[in-house]
Formats: sequence, structure tokens, C-alpha cells
Amino acid sequence: MSESPQPAPKPERWWYQYHLWHLLVLVTVAAIPCSWYACKIRWFSPPMILPPRIDPFAAGAAAMKQYDTNGDGTISGDELEKAPSLKKSLARIDRNEDAAVTAAETTGRIRQWQDSKLGRCSLLCEVNKGGKPLVGATVKFVPEKFLGDQMQTATGVTDEDGLADVSVPISSDEPSGLAPGLYLVEITKKGEDIPAKYNTKTILGEEIAIDVDELGILRFDLD
Repeated sequence: MSESPQPAPKPERWWYQYHLWHLLVLVTVAAIPCSWYACKIRWFSPPMILPPRIDPFAAGAAAMKQYDTNGDGTISGDELEKAPSLKKSLARIDRNEDAAVTAAETTGRIRQWQDSKLGRCSLLCEVNKGGKPLVGATVKFVPEKFLGDQMQTATGVTDEDGLADVSVPISSDEPSGLAPGLYLVEITKKGEDIPAKYNTKTILGEEIAIDVDELGILRFDLD
């Protein structure tokens, strides 16, 4: 009479524990490069550039105080001639197209900058004098005072082609450029006779914003 087959012996409990321990070790070792890579991305990725903190209402009121010399509640006519950045951006600020800028319109434009979420815009400037590239000139974008003290001045020096990469001070892992805003432009060069209307009494103004079509390379042709 044949014997019935005996069931295979079950592995001892220690066998499961041994292989489970090995599996945990393998998973942990495999996760180390992924954790290191994620850490590397976190530490070495460029920081997010946020727009400067500007109080739109305070800036609108401050613009009137600075440039509305006749106190009629608008910046217009001769007043705009003394506010070159507002004059240059009039088509974008002047919502009712009356050739004047109000506090509310200035406030509205600043809100548009903030809504765009753009923290910094790269900018090249081309400077010519007498029809030739002006080499070694310092180009300075000075924020309008009414925008407050969070805005930074951006500078650049022209190369042999008269081109300057204009930027605020940056660290090694930050992109160059400057924040959206209204700026007075000053151009100087040591040993070069550049009229005051391009620096200390500048007539040059620019707006930096995501919807300004002419951004990319701004060209300045000096007398």
C-alpha cells in the first residue's frame, strides 16, 4: 500500500524575516540616489524671482504729488514732459485716452504688472552717438520715486557694439534683468561730453512690462 505524499515543510519564520530584511535594504539603497537628486534640484535650482512689493494706491497718489504741479488731479501737457517714463507709457496707462494720467490709472497699471507675475525681465540696450556705437558708456535705469523703495536701479556698460546688458545686482544663480516698472534712463561715459538731457536732466523714460512690444533691445541715439 503506497504512502500518501507528505506536504512540503513550511519555511521557518526566520526565513521570511531574513528575506524581508534584504528587500528593505535594497529599497533603501535604491532610494538614496533619488533622494539626493531631489535634494540637489531643491538646492541648486535658480530661486523664483517675485515682483517687487509696490503699494498701487500709494504709488498712484505719490505720482500725483510728484508730477501734478498745478493740482488738477492729472499729469498732462507740460507736466508729462517732466515725467518721461509716464509720457513713454501713456498709451498703456491712459485708459480713457484723454492724454492725461490720473492716480487711478497709475494704480491700475501697477496692478497689471503685479497680475502678470513677472518678477524680472531681461533687457539689452543699444547706445549710439553721432551714428556710431558708444563704447564703454554706463546705462542706468532708475525707478520712478513714486514706486517706493522696493524697486532697484539697474545698470549696464556698453560693449564694442554699443550694447549693454542692463540688470539689477544679482547672485551667480539668478537671471539678469530688472523688475516691471517705470524708469528714468541715464547714460554717461567718463571723458565723453554727453548732454545733461540724457543723464542728470534726462528726457529718457521707459516702461518695463510683459506687454511692452518694443522690449528686447532698446535703442538710444544720442546727439
